[in-house]
Amino acid sequence: MVILGSTGSIGRNTLEVAERYSLSVEVLTANRSVELLNSQIAKFSPEIVVIGEKDLVSKVNHNRVYFGTEGILRAIEESKSPIVVNALVGFSGLRPTLKTLEIGKRLALANKESLVNAGAFLNSSKIEPIDSEHFALWYLLNGREVKEMTITASGGAFRDWDISKIAFAKPSDALKHPNWDMGNKITVDSATMVNKLFELLEAKWLFKPKNLSAVIEKSSIIHGIVSFVDGSTTAHISKADMKLPIAFALLKEISEEIISPVPLTEMEKVSFLPILVERYPIWEIKDELLKFPKKGVIVNTANDFYVSKFLRNEIPFGEISKGVLETFEKFHNREPSNIDEVFDIVKEIESSLK
Repeated sequence: MVILGSTGSIGRNTLEVAERYSLSVEVLTANRSVELLNSQIAKFSPEIVVIGEKDLVSKVNHNRVYFGTEGILRAIEESKSPIVVNALVGFSGLRPTLKTLEIGKRLALANKESLVNAGAFLNSSKIEPIDSEHFALWYLLNGREVKEMTITASGGAFRDWDISKIAFAKPSDALKHPNWDMGNKITVDSATMVNKLFELLEAKWLFKPKNLSAVIEKSSIIHGIVSFVDGSTTAHISKADMKLPIAFALLKEISEEIISPVPLTEMEKVSFLPILVERYPIWEIKDELLKFPKKGVIVNTANDFYVSKFLRNEIPFGEISKGVLETFEKFHNREPSNIDEVFDIVKEIESSLK
């Protein structure tokens, strides 16, 4: 397989699955984590390695090292592996997604920005989602007609904070996720609820349900819920461990225990809460975004900008959602009609935010 973003959380979990099932790893890519990448190279012996910047190439212990986005695209094209795991973070993951689908490889997708920005222009039937919520929805489908799909949210770092204090929170506060160990960007997105907004968009493109919703489930034991037209509802219950969806994405079918099951006595922890606009201002645009999902590119571009400023301690937490909502309003009439326009809109928004 090809693993894009091997030093991140999803990448590391993917390598654990690869080791467990003796799967060959042909390509590894990382941004700047050279030390961890070198240890992965020593263990998995990839044919090609890609690092984020040219000045890091000499520090990578391999004789076939490419760099940057062009290096990733070249590695995908030259690889013989039938599957690419895209665990890159952010908009930079879109071009590798396009290249993978263009040359007919299977895509195990953890880069949510690919679908958020360009879901209308991707063949979702060729995509295996690596995400606990979308895996849960897929797992529950059985051919019956669906009435509604619901994904769950942990609520992020500020789910129990006094609402009046949230807007002034700092990065050190936002990065204290109650349930998951993730990268900084996605942890902040969880705190604003942007991450769940993006996952609803992903679900829309992947499953095309008539109705989509999300609720807070603090324990992160229930990941997805499907209600059927016959009046029955089923839920997917599992521990918060990404190796389960990764294994299914890579192997299609699993006949042994990947993670230990949730004891039924733990279900007493489960309770559901609504996602309130008062606590998560970004939720204000949820309905409009699901109605006009191509506008996901506007939200993602603005969110990237404001989250970066927040992580650099240039703005308080409340300015993230405020800035994204203002940008969404400013560009509310922009919808890409093809993949090239996605990149054009990104450039236009980025230029306006500088």
